[in-house]
Amino acid sequence: MLDDQWFSEAQEPSGSAFSLKIKRKLHEEQSKFQFLEIYETEQFGNLMVIDGCTMVSTRDNFFYHEMISHPVLFTHPNPKNVLIIGGGDCGTLREVLKHPGVEKAVQIDIDERVTRLAEIYFPELCESNNDPRADLKFIDGIKWVKEAAPNSVDIIIVDSTDPVGPAEGLFCADFYKDCFRALSENGIVVQQSESALLHMKILKEMRDEMKAGGFANFQTVFFPQCIYPSGWWSATMASKSDLSAFREQDAANKGFETVYYNSDIHKASLAMPEFFKKAFA
Repeated sequence: MLDDQWFSEAQEPSGSAFSLKIKRKLHEEQSKFQFLEIYETEQFGNLMVIDGCTMVSTRDNFFYHEMISHPVLFTHPNPKNVLIIGGGDCGTLREVLKHPGVEKAVQIDIDERVTRLAEIYFPELCESNNDPRADLKFIDGIKWVKEAAPNSVDIIIVDSTDPVGPAEGLFCADFYKDCFRALSENGIVVQQSESALLHMKILKEMRDEMKAGGFANFQTVFFPQCIYPSGWWSATMASKSDLSAFREQDAANKGFETVYYNSDIHKASLAMPEFFKKAFA
């Protein structure tokens, strides 16, 4: 049995848990929306935990932030206006703004405290917060999308927590209908879609809701994320247009630094396991 020198997140439905050895707790607070904790770990740097669930660590956050942003940005033919819903740690915003063609990136997280804590404990993720193209808002993202002008956004990145609590409304047909209306002609929405090993029910329900929202073209990218349940995560793209190709040469010559993403990783991340193919046949 582990002692109090470890932080553990138990996944009761799957009978599994993930643990990190900690040096100390740096911060805890109950915000208006959720319970936030920051730990200093022995091997993974700082760790942010929301409502008992691991969210981001210094050591491995690049997998998630790069894979929820660069594949979709290189799939769209010419993304200029990007909306990020959630993403309060600002790592996704940083990756989006590495693309020089992006003219504006609006980030909307309902809980400002997530961003303020990230500025203190994950400053490297917040280095683009003062980019003139960045617009940080701390409001209801669902409401913002509902009121957005038609055809006004090229890409919507839903960088949310699990589909419970404040994030529950981000996984339903009404929200996807609003996304469909707000997106431009070649617009794409991408959303973190949990683990294909543990959460296929969520993945299938999410794609059904996306279809009900008007989308007909889908693609799921797979990537490692060791602090999340099973260590294997996904993000699902839904588009108004074909998703069968991406700007491979632009990705190969991207002109900015990444830790994980490149054009070969992009292609590899689209390979579907046999059980996944059968589930969506």
